[in-house]
Amino acid sequence: MRTKTFVLFPSLGVGHLNPMVEMAKHLRRRGLAVVVAVIDPPDNDATSADATARLAAANPSITFRLLPAPPSPDAAAHPARRALDALRLANPVLREFLRSLPDAADALLLDAFCVDALDVAAELAIPAYFFFPSGASALAALLHLPYYYPDVPSFREMGMALVRLPGMPPLRAVDMVATVQDKESDATKVRLYQFKRMAEAKGVLVNSFDRLEPKALNALAAGVCVPDKPTPRVYCIGPLVDAAAGKNGERHPCLAWLDAQPRQSVVFLCFGSKGAFPAAQLKDIARGLENSGHRFLWAVRSPPEEQSTSPEPDLERLLPAGFLERTKHRGMVVKNWAPQAEVVRHEAAGAFVTHCGWNSTLEAIMSALPMICWPLYAEQAMNRVLMVEEMKVAVALDGGEVGGALVAVAAEEVEAKVRLVMETEEGRKLRERVVETRDMALDAINGGGSSEIAFDEFMRDLEKMNSLENGGGRSC
Repeated sequence: MRTKTFVLFPSLGVGHLNPMVEMAKHLRRRGLAVVVAVIDPPDNDATSADATARLAAANPSITFRLLPAPPSPDAAAHPARRALDALRLANPVLREFLRSLPDAADALLLDAFCVDALDVAAELAIPAYFFFPSGASALAALLHLPYYYPDVPSFREMGMALVRLPGMPPLRAVDMVATVQDKESDATKVRLYQFKRMAEAKGVLVNSFDRLEPKALNALAAGVCVPDKPTPRVYCIGPLVDAAAGKNGERHPCLAWLDAQPRQSVVFLCFGSKGAFPAAQLKDIARGLENSGHRFLWAVRSPPEEQSTSPEPDLERLLPAGFLERTKHRGMVVKNWAPQAEVVRHEAAGAFVTHCGWNSTLEAIMSALPMICWPLYAEQAMNRVLMVEEMKVAVALDGGEVGGALVAVAAEEVEAKVRLVMETEEGRKLRERVVETRDMALDAINGGGSSEIAFDEFMRDLEKMNSLENGGGRSC
């Protein structure tokens, strides 16, 4: 019986590569052969070669191939347009690579941005699916956007007006992703093109589980998100999180510090690879933490305007005078990076101030860790609405906003929300709900759980598809 071969094709940049590697690990655990085909970017704004080499070394059971860079797209175009053009220009390279494989690929798993690779898959009669590393609610909303948006003003003009999309609770127009705020912009046109083409796939694998987002899954199954054609079947196979994080290599010093803290006593603040704040905001966060009286672990980056000249943050200068000394017995500030997956799993962690990235949200759910929402970019403001209003696993910070992103949160607000989660009856109930959600997640991924069943259904559907497209000639 021939082992099935899956080719995974991420978009440009390390941020797209990492979720694909988690998907690859999931496939390998099922005994499937996996090749991750990475396009070498045509410019220098994404370094894939080093990341690919590092991931290949860490995952020897997965085959990685760095494909030649396509011709450079128009340098003057919007970044979204440049990325789309670069991926389309990479089609000949992808086609040649797929043809060169010793065994034909049984399926092509695409990043949500790689929609033009659907043409290569169709030409070579390879079933194409998307791997969507965010939630089913975001998928439902974005698939519907090309049908909804033509009949309303630009979201940035609608401001605080509520937008009602299938599968989502009502959300403010400003909470929609930044790249679609102006309906006349090139970025929006690119995104709507991508979302519309996604519906051409054979199916979508989503990093979620059925009991986390039932409203979205019902909308997708009912076909209301894509009104003019069949909606691709959605398979919730998550949560996929890096269970092996930290098992290799040196242990970060912050983990030894956490070992010495009481259970569920530490507030963890970490905002992803792009989470940088102006100096004034850093000072407000520091004052809020200090005034709360609670233990904290905080990953701090240099302010955005200083990162090119000072990649290592000067904590004494950036934080209030004497803050580090006054809080040294109950707080720890680390520069730039903390091992998030390990910290949120640590028994000393009691709350997580997060940018609401989907992977961070799932990591916290899997650790039964209540969250305090500070969305910054991408679909994070949409996620905040879900986390607070529908999943009820988080509370939201209030403050000044630009397009749904929090840009000015007062020290008093930081203190108040930390105290709410760590001290109050509302915080206790929030923690109980997160524990219930964690238990549902564990049920989904355990033997016979909904995510296991969904993956088995995906494999059966793929087998039927390959039999039909190959006249029954491709053996399993």
